[in-house]
Amino acid sequence: MFFADKPYVSEIFKMTVRDNAIPVVGTDITKELGLYSGTKVISENRAVEMAQESDNLTIYTTSENSIGWISNHLAFSDLPEKIELFKDKLKFRELTKSIFPNFYFKEVRIEDLKKIQFSELPVPFIIKPAVGFMSMGVYKVSNFEEWTDAIDSIIAEIDQIKDLYPAEVLDTDSFIIEQCINGDEFAVDAYYNSIGEPVILNILNHTFSSDTDVSDRVYISSKKIIESNLKEFTEFAEKIGNLAGVKNFPVHIELRRDNNGTLLPIEVNPMRFGGWCTTADISFLAYGFNPYLYYYTGEKPDWSEILKGKEGKLFCIIVLDNSTGISTDKITSFNYDKLLAKFEKPMDLRKIDFQEYPVFGFLFTETREENFIELKNILDSDLNEFISTK
Repeated sequence: MFFADKPYVSEIFKMTVRDNAIPVVGTDITKELGLYSGTKVISENRAVEMAQESDNLTIYTTSENSIGWISNHLAFSDLPEKIELFKDKLKFRELTKSIFPNFYFKEVRIEDLKKIQFSELPVPFIIKPAVGFMSMGVYKVSNFEEWTDAIDSIIAEIDQIKDLYPAEVLDTDSFIIEQCINGDEFAVDAYYNSIGEPVILNILNHTFSSDTDVSDRVYISSKKIIESNLKEFTEFAEKIGNLAGVKNFPVHIELRRDNNGTLLPIEVNPMRFGGWCTTADISFLAYGFNPYLYYYTGEKPDWSEILKGKEGKLFCIIVLDNSTGISTDKITSFNYDKLLAKFEKPMDLRKIDFQEYPVFGFLFTETREENFIELKNILDSDLNEFISTK
């Protein structure tokens, strides 16, 4: 069974659950999301019964907001515990310590940030909420001045974002400080099947504008990226899956290959692929197969066949986060037409209410490798060129 929840449910997801009679749990929020007529919506009581009847139910959530429902209603199962192994970044580091014994991490409460002895920390490092989402509250620190700035920024940002998501998704009371992993960053959609084997559904390179950039602006998938990493990333996912003992479990993995070629996990997000129906939908738009359906039916992509004819093409997700430096209450509009004109082949544009969420939208594009400059330009842009203000 699937869960549909805020902040966003895509048309591709709605089509998938309707056309394949996938049961969707009928929570109060689900009823507000505009699912298509004919969707198989089941009651919350029936969802609990299904979980009681099966030890290995296939469950997917469009949003980590649904984790709270799972924790409250399926506490009799081991699913909430499995989710927390991944969602709580401290528990995840403890889980994977046997694989990565030399990786530095430390928990700190928000009220203790100013008490930490900076000289004892491994510079450079990353600080982020122990339970977090996207890049909210994430800072890279390379010196003492950046540390004091990060503390001030964290406190200010928390005041703005603390009510956007439930505590199961974003908890700003506890933070984790961990060593900075240098190297190429990737995002991987995958699921563990009914016998615990990992199945890779997409691999994207998370591209940054600079060494200090920690934003989610651009993710790129391609034939080259998938083929050169598929075997190694599958083995990497298998090691983590064996430790956690998960089955029928979707994940969105973020990892880096350091300068020595070693793979290190940044985090593993449970029960979903990329947030806001992004990375699963780019797989559908770019490669023609449906990750939601593949997970539900236990099907594996035939990558050798899927990637035929995809040479020289970059399939991209562009996250239009508010990097303008201007508060949303002073922004009157975003010029989406001007944005689209910057790209040779937009595939899909999703406009988001930026007064409610700190993002203007999501753009999916196809770009020729030789025209990477259009991606570089949006990477470097603070988006001020697209907004109008009061």
